[in-house]
Amino acid sequence: MATIACYDCGKRHEEEDAGYRCECGGLLEIIHKFKGVDTERLKRIFHERLSERTGPYASGVWRYKELIYPDLPEEAIVTKYEGNTGLYRSESIRLAVGMREIWLKAQSENPSGSFKDNGMTVAVSHGRALGYSRFTCASTGNTSSSLAMYAALAGCESFVLVPKEQISINKVLQTLAYGAETIGFDGTYDDGIRFYERYGRELGWYICNSINPYRIEGQKSIVYELAQSMDWRLPDWIVLPGGALSNVTALGKGLKELLALGFIERMPKIAVVQAEGASPFHAMRIEGRRELVPFERPSTIATAVNIGHPPSWKKARDLLESIGGTTCSVTDGEILEAKRLIDRSGIGCEPASAATVAGLRKLVASGTVDRDETAACILTGNLLKDTDILRHTLWEDAERRTLTTKLNIETIKGWIGL
Repeated sequence: MATIACYDCGKRHEEEDAGYRCECGGLLEIIHKFKGVDTERLKRIFHERLSERTGPYASGVWRYKELIYPDLPEEAIVTKYEGNTGLYRSESIRLAVGMREIWLKAQSENPSGSFKDNGMTVAVSHGRALGYSRFTCASTGNTSSSLAMYAALAGCESFVLVPKEQISINKVLQTLAYGAETIGFDGTYDDGIRFYERYGRELGWYICNSINPYRIEGQKSIVYELAQSMDWRLPDWIVLPGGALSNVTALGKGLKELLALGFIERMPKIAVVQAEGASPFHAMRIEGRRELVPFERPSTIATAVNIGHPPSWKKARDLLESIGGTTCSVTDGEILEAKRLIDRSGIGCEPASAATVAGLRKLVASGTVDRDETAACILTGNLLKDTDILRHTLWEDAERRTLTTKLNIETIKGWIGL
């Protein structure tokens, strides 16, 4: 059983209300009651569903339906078999970071190319169950492309607000291709969120941003899948990029529930990595403040985390305080260096994802993370989500070589050092 309550004041809310904030201003969250759950039976069910290739339970999210949205009618589920993403080791990355063991969880392998699919399948399914046919979000790109995909899959309409500056055109094109009505606006992601909170209900739109508690429930499945693939023995650290901070709170919520249910025996620590030009949460932490001061004009090449006023900062703050987590910020140069390592390892990712490896490297160098510990880095977006970065960093050299060199054996020998 599950109830909806305000994170700040604890007031209960009805599901049909489809709200996102309490009257006090706090975000809403789903609270599950797992009393009497047979953990071993659930483990067997989750393992059996791994072999399914049809139906909603073949999804790496809905495999865990009992822990995410047990009451949702099966016919309301909108799924594209999201999740089921790869978990990789790379010796070159391990050596570059200097740790005993590192895994890379490639949420970039999701159907729309990002981790947003884990949460979006639950949000759109919930909205559909309530009778909504119009879905919306404000987005720097990954959320909008995921929303547009699931809305189209459900036969519904989607409307998205996209800032005109510091976004990836690839993500906007993907959103348009799925049929979303896309509205560019002057301002930031945070301005879009404020607009929706004020006018969303009046427009009759179901909001699918991370302020939606059902998005958080779906995103929990990332850590469920990670734990199951590691036989329920998680590494010492889980490292993830920090933008809106919804993934931090979702994974933290999932970890606490796994611990309470007895699926895992200990709680791993969480490291949140922000881009230096969009790091209000890290600044709050290192300055010892309890309140977040927004960055009014955030700026980073990692467009997916270019967020100056993350809606979930309070939940993220409380989570890190309760489990002993940490934060750091990395420069755009450090992000690009880490991205090159990940791309050359054969895994690949967008810049925001590479912040995890860049941040972990920094935390190991500072002694915050011990070299003898283990870590899993969450890669949130696909390599092709931002080809502007690839063009600027790689294409000029490739193009020069391609267009100005005649193909002959001596030239090729020179290239490869023979």
